[in-house]
Amino acid sequence: MPADVNRILPRAEQSIESISETVGALIREIATEGEKAIRRQVEKFDGVKNPILRISKEQIDSAFEETDRSLVEAMQEAIDRLRTSSQDSMPKITETRFGRDSKVLQRFSPVDSVAVYAPGGKAVYPSSVIMNVVPAQVAGVQRIALFSPSQKDGLPAKQVLAAARLLEIEEVYAIGGVGAVAAAAYGVDSLDMDPFRMFTGPGNIYLAAAKRALRGQIGIDSEAGPTEVMILADETAKPRHVAADLLSQAEHDENAACVLVTTSMEFAESVNRELEKMVSETKNSDRAKISLDGPQSLILVVDSDDSMVTAANEYASEHLSLQLRENTDFSSRITNAGALFIGSYSPVSLGDYMAGSNHVLPTGGQGKHSSGLSVFSFLRTQQVIDYSKQDLLSLEQKLIDFSEAEGLPAHGEAISTRRDD
Repeated sequence: MPADVNRILPRAEQSIESISETVGALIREIATEGEKAIRRQVEKFDGVKNPILRISKEQIDSAFEETDRSLVEAMQEAIDRLRTSSQDSMPKITETRFGRDSKVLQRFSPVDSVAVYAPGGKAVYPSSVIMNVVPAQVAGVQRIALFSPSQKDGLPAKQVLAAARLLEIEEVYAIGGVGAVAAAAYGVDSLDMDPFRMFTGPGNIYLAAAKRALRGQIGIDSEAGPTEVMILADETAKPRHVAADLLSQAEHDENAACVLVTTSMEFAESVNRELEKMVSETKNSDRAKISLDGPQSLILVVDSDDSMVTAANEYASEHLSLQLRENTDFSSRITNAGALFIGSYSPVSLGDYMAGSNHVLPTGGQGKHSSGLSVFSFLRTQQVIDYSKQDLLSLEQKLIDFSEAEGLPAHGEAISTRRDD
């Protein structure tokens, strides 16, 4: 039952409400003091004295030249694949005709400007630059800027700057967290930064809280929470593959949720043994152990395939991996997930970098009603109504009936006044 899923599979605790007052105060500082407040916050939270807030083209170029060529080639491959899939998903204008000379168009217009965010705390994410920028470019957004926290040298990570260079993004700011969202929402005159229409990209709980607080002032994609992976597997799956996939997400964050659901106790025990060996050998072992030992991560043995499907649809994981005998059948029954990864050779980490899909996905169960980042995130649907006099007046009485039923007679009069033109 769905209620059982929510009881058995708790999510990591992340209370935005508990920090909303602190975040609100930081936002108000930036709204009133601008650059002065941003500098103070960067020094306090990033430990950078006299920060460089707006990165020059020369600094971006220098970081690109210092980046390993093999990484540059990998990033270019990721860009090319995501650009291709984004172009293929662009919606087309539709036209519906009524009567003799009337029509309704549905067209798509990009937002004017977008601030995209690449985290820079526990890890640096050039991949997030790619995932945010490429669909915005394909959608036709004219102004795209990058925000990313300062590292010890006062600049965003060089890999992040290299990704910006590959994508021809020249407006880059070394501002992270709450300051990034507030600066993008209000603009900063002294940095020659006009306000943005949207802010997208994942970050920590403070970034999520700032996005919630400023939603309305600026459009957002979602309030991203800790990463999640759920794997549905049976005895035909490879225990080491499943263990590796769980570990790949556990190394992100101590609050990462790593869940295996299976119908085989023997398989569950095999995966657990593999995990114990692998976690002790991985670079981010301490972080991964905390994640895997947390209440949000577990191996759940259920009694049927139907129970696996129920668990998946109710949990609505950010990443859902199917490693089963009948993957196609199972995938057709999944309605709630950020992204599905089908089979043993479609690991989540492929989607993190260069499957051609996007890794900015709904977390915390938001997959029940929301989608991952795509060209659609940056497009607005506009309806264009174009009617002739004859077709309008053929509807006159019906329109008047509606207006009178709703107590809005002037609506009907707006139709009738056109009869005797």
